[in-house]
Amino acid sequence: MIDLTPYHSSWPTLYQQEKIVLLKHIDHWINTIEHIGSTSVPKLTSKPIIDILIGVESLKIADQYIIPTITKLNYSYIAKYEKELPERRYFQRLNHQGQHTHHIHLVETTSDFYKSHLLFRDYLRAHSHVAEQYAQHKLELAPQFTDSNEYAHAKTHFIQETLKQARQWHQSAFNN
Repeated sequence: MIDLTPYHSSWPTLYQQEKIVLLKHIDHWINTIEHIGSTSVPKLTSKPIIDILIGVESLKIADQYIIPTITKLNYSYIAKYEKELPERRYFQRLNHQGQHTHHIHLVETTSDFYKSHLLFRDYLRAHSHVAEQYAQHKLELAPQFTDSNEYAHAKTHFIQETLKQARQWHQSAFNN
């Protein structure tokens, strides 16, 4: 079963603390650093993992400089997912019990991955009723899965439908 936790007020602080550490080491190579995923949305039930989105101008810079630097900060670089998502560099940090505590998603700021993750987060933050629906959906799915990748795949339809709404919201809110 996937471990979901009620929202914890420490999650934004944990993100900010990690952001400070990351910026000390990679600030000169990156464009942005953002808190994404369910832990970035107030009151949203989540796996207790801090997801961090780092935006860069070019993955060439990431491959040459950022990957070696981040791996020195107690993160594991997981290259195997690049077969499915070649536009992303992915890192995990585990605690002493082997549980995931942080994930870093390193992408170009022009990528759909970058834009859609920020849009999804911002839409859930602005629409608490949709965030509540998402939490309920996750709570229904969690007992059905033990594999995180299968669980993530099962959420895809809800996320894609929400992104359609989010794009309309963004266009009406920011293009008028």
